[in-house]
Amino acid sequence: MLIDSHCHLDYYTPVELPDVLARAAAGGVGEMVTIGTTMTQSARLPALIAGHPNLWCTVGVHPHHAAEAPIPAPEDLAERAGHPRVIGVGESGLDYFYDKASRDVQAENFRVHIRGARLAGVPLCIHARDADDDIATILREERERGGAFDFLLHCFSSTHSLAEAALAMGGYVSFSGILTFPKSQELRDIARDVPVDRLLVETDAPYLAPVPFRGKRNEPAWVVHTASVLAEIHGLTPGAMAKVTTANFRRLFRKAA
Repeated sequence: MLIDSHCHLDYYTPVELPDVLARAAAGGVGEMVTIGTTMTQSARLPALIAGHPNLWCTVGVHPHHAAEAPIPAPEDLAERAGHPRVIGVGESGLDYFYDKASRDVQAENFRVHIRGARLAGVPLCIHARDADDDIATILREERERGGAFDFLLHCFSSTHSLAEAALAMGGYVSFSGILTFPKSQELRDIARDVPVDRLLVETDAPYLAPVPFRGKRNEPAWVVHTASVLAEIHGLTPGAMAKVTTANFRRLFRKAA
């Protein structure tokens, strides 16, 4: 069984979603995590997944939305993460490619999410784009200030140095369909150097469909293609990689165990 550790199920219509879930199940994707991007949207996710024991969700504010509303308090994030179906905080982090919020606001939002995740005792799902040095610096500073916390670099497409920094702090690294793109050899080289006990897979659906579906709207069923490439990189069978990434998911997202 595979687990799609990061997708956006609320981006499908109520008519579409049952078929999306059915195709995932038929493809061997047993569980999915649908991700919070604003506090208002995050509040709707537990109801969306109600009745589906194989679905989980997170609560958080994406860096694109960090300036759209007051930044939540760590205590608010931790309280919402107390819901039994909420297994993580995020996604939060830094995005200097689009810069939809000022970098100061993004940094404040990121630090608040780290503190909220620590309070709740759940992992933080991190969005990092063109901000590797600041991501690593903030992670280190917050560890020094408040102690260790669990985290995952989602949809990894950053540098080897950020991967190494995250791994040194006990973090996990998740790969999406980008790993399968022909021009992603550098990313595959990084993935090869990530220890197998720190690997996860995801789709980030409906974005970033893997080869052979690149350019189409992505969905959780297609995480199998990313996992297959990751297995090849590490010299494992697809079945072995499924077992590894599922075990890693359980270790990181303890509420989903």
